[in-house]
Amino acid sequence: MGRGPVQLRRIENKINRQVTFSKRRSGLLKKAHEISVLCDAEVALIVFSTKGKLYEYSSQDSSMDVILERYQRYSFEERAVLDPSIGNQANWGDEYGSLKIKLDALQKSQRQLLGEQLDPLTTKELQQLEQQLDSSLKHIRSRKNQLLFESISELQKKEKSLKDQNGVLQKLNGATNINHQEQLNGATTSSPSPTPATAQDSMATPNIGPYQSRESGGGNPEPQPSPAQANNSNLPPWMLSTISNR
Repeated sequence: MGRGPVQLRRIENKINRQVTFSKRRSGLLKKAHEISVLCDAEVALIVFSTKGKLYEYSSQDSSMDVILERYQRYSFEERAVLDPSIGNQANWGDEYGSLKIKLDALQKSQRQLLGEQLDPLTTKELQQLEQQLDSSLKHIRSRKNQLLFESISELQKKEKSLKDQNGVLQKLNGATNINHQEQLNGATTSSPSPTPATAQDSMATPNIGPYQSRESGGGNPEPQPSPAQANNSNLPPWMLSTISNR
């Protein structure tokens, strides 16, 4: 008796499910390779496991991106036949499909650079990713060192400029102090000394003192001496006695 139809349903046992997935995946990839070789067909196969691990296959003459872009173009054309309104969107639809593929590839690469979704990568791909990160790190360190050196050089230039300005200010301050001191010395030297006549007048003033007018208790002022008396006040006593006898 032949075998009856096998009922397809999800395998509940986790281990059996993983083993079956590995066997079927290998068989599927083998069949895709056989049909691409025997029939000269362009084949693209994409498989994601339950853990999100990617398995893909594309024929040798065509890459995955080319096949997907071709699929996207034919898909739009087929829908345009069914719905004429889509025909007007064929031009930007092709561009959208190409940009969508590129965007997905860039997002995938970015996540891998951040250390995410590394399970689908092989040892060789991980080595390439590591080399890429090392190269990026070298460029980052080189740029950082360059900025630090430029900052240090700029600070040294500012320090030198400030020192020069400080030296100029000190010189100006010293010259100002010297000029001020010279002005003070010149003013002291140019002040006139008292003449002999002035000194004589100042010495003669006390002799005239008794003849100056005084007010006491509201009385009348004393009479001023005559010119002859004023002249006689400067004479010696023996001459005054002789004059009075005359």
